[in-house]
Amino acid sequence: MTVRIEIGSTNTGEPAALDLEELLATRLLVQGNSGSGKSHLLRRLLEQSAGWVQQAVIDPEGDFVTLGDRYGHLVLDAAESGVAGLRKAAEGVRHHRVSVVLNLENLDVDSQLRHAAAFLDGLFTVERDHWAPMLVVVDEAQLFAPAMGSDVSDEARRVSLAAMTDLMCRGRKRGLAGIVATQRLAKLAKNVAAEASNFLMGRTFLDIDMARAADLLGMERRQAEMFRDLARGHFVALGPAMSRRPLPVRIGPVETGSRGGGPKLVPPPETPSEEARAEILKAASAPEPRYTPPPRRPSAPPPDIAAQLAAARPVAVQAAAESAPTPEQEAELAAILRALLAEPEAAFRQPAVLHQDFLVRCKIARVGARLPDVPAFRRMLALARAGVDEAELREDPDWPAVAAQAALLPEDTQGVYLLIARAALRGEPCPGDAALARAYGSRSEGRARRLLDWLEGQGAIVVRALPGGRRSAALTGSGRETAPGDPAA
Repeated sequence: MTVRIEIGSTNTGEPAALDLEELLATRLLVQGNSGSGKSHLLRRLLEQSAGWVQQAVIDPEGDFVTLGDRYGHLVLDAAESGVAGLRKAAEGVRHHRVSVVLNLENLDVDSQLRHAAAFLDGLFTVERDHWAPMLVVVDEAQLFAPAMGSDVSDEARRVSLAAMTDLMCRGRKRGLAGIVATQRLAKLAKNVAAEASNFLMGRTFLDIDMARAADLLGMERRQAEMFRDLARGHFVALGPAMSRRPLPVRIGPVETGSRGGGPKLVPPPETPSEEARAEILKAASAPEPRYTPPPRRPSAPPPDIAAQLAAARPVAVQAAAESAPTPEQEAELAAILRALLAEPEAAFRQPAVLHQDFLVRCKIARVGARLPDVPAFRRMLALARAGVDEAELREDPDWPAVAAQAALLPEDTQGVYLLIARAALRGEPCPGDAALARAYGSRSEGRARRLLDWLEGQGAIVVRALPGGRRSAALTGSGRETAPGDPAA
């Protein structure tokens, strides 16, 4: 029996139907700028097919959680679940054939990618006995399958893109029919978009997106201008599940509401009340709060970062201390690392690659000491990228506390923290975003800003926003603070 669901009407007023069984075999790509009715289209499709097929929705904004009230979808709040837990939950979803909405709205983008990838992996790797047909709808797919690098971590982007590729390329045999929706075709990975055989193209304005939409629909480039003129809720359909020729479609009404609708116009009061005026003026004239460091706790100061980290290393590694480098050999190793980092692009190469290059240079120079392994090299790299000279800063009375705090942080973040700490101990301006990104081994200033927020969340620093767009950073414990600095410097 052929199951056809009605998604709307054509220009002639005839019903626009979609062959559900054909869709399961051929997948669907939806494009539309914000406000084009893309989410409305997905909601219509989900509502009309809810009684026929199991569904899973990857929902980055929490727009589809209302499906649970009307159609019984189980809503999973990813912020309350771990990555491993979501993978097991996805397996249970397929075992029991429960329709589900994965709500990712309370996570940052990096965590959204990791949680969505784990959930998709659970759907994909379930045992063959549970390969029942399932629609998997991914809204804002350009986040989970970006065409190029983004501000998220490389690891999160890699696992998310791999999961999305598996869904679209290999999911059909496992009963998974991917439906991906995106605001920008140009930002969606081509190997994900290319696996769809059905298309619903809505309003878009950028030339590159209009050209790609026209190419996918088999239209001439001069016809691409039509996508600018599409009204909200109007799409052009093409594919074996809908129409063999481009077909204008107007999406029909839905039964459930969205929490993602924009705010409605609300006229402001003609004149603000005196109470409102007084409250606003009082807030504007409040003095800038000064950071007060917490009282220092007496503790035995560590000699340096290396000693802190060495104490936690396995006994077998400590047993090799007989071949530890002498001060002269340490200076030679440091000089080789500085020469390596002085080369163009070296600061942005992966630590494992730099480690191999470093070992080759040490062998050429015939350094007699035992060469550092990868963890030890990462610690050396963090100090070198931050430009920190331990011998110079060790005379500062607050250096032991800085060293102890750095030893508690992940190796790849120590360089950023030490760069800020050096500026604070010397009274120099707070480093700019570009300098922080370089200390992290990245070109992304956005990633550097997020790392700054992360360090503050860990209680390592306190960042203060200052007039003129400047900022300063204080070290917790000691209260030493950088001079005001320009983030764009």
